[in-house]
Amino acid sequence: MSTIPAQRWTGPGGRLATTAHRPAVLLYAAVVLAHWAEHLAQAFQIYVLGWSPADARGVLGLPFPWLVTSEWMHYGYALVMLAGLVLLRHGYTGPSRRWWTAALVVQVWHHLEHLLLLLQALTGAHLLDAAKPTSIAQLLVPRVELHLFYNTLVTIPMVVAMVRHMRPRAGDPAAACACPAPRPAAVAVA
Repeated sequence: MSTIPAQRWTGPGGRLATTAHRPAVLLYAAVVLAHWAEHLAQAFQIYVLGWSPADARGVLGLPFPWLVTSEWMHYGYALVMLAGLVLLRHGYTGPSRRWWTAALVVQVWHHLEHLLLLLQALTGAHLLDAAKPTSIAQLLVPRVELHLFYNTLVTIPMVVAMVRHMRPRAGDPAAACACPAPRPAAVAVA
């Protein structure tokens, strides 16, 4: 028998919207930053070092090349991003929730693109008979640049949401979690 008391459900999102929101958001932000570091390293390898896109694999892709070519890994990350945006959304309120939702909408599309890539890799049937799995947007924009673009489109509203959530403006709805920094007390002027 467990001695840990059962956690009472507190509405949409439960603990992820209240007591666990701050650590979950910080963990999620760390994952996003690590992913960005990989994309930026890959862009540096291509545009500064002059490597071919096939040779530019980021930091982890150099010792583990399968990470870059694995559609399962890319899809898995897209799914983790989507799940994080969905699960953490309940902790956001007011304008921060609208910004978080904007990031979620973009990630839904990004996830669908990765699902399309994964299905092509699994079936061998490539979009428009391309030589390799190709996403819809990839028909217009090369994959490296496209992923930088998608990640930017998801990250910008996500960062705005986090800042607005952690430092709400006067009049913003109160959050149920402990994320927001305490507001300084008003100083009376004599």
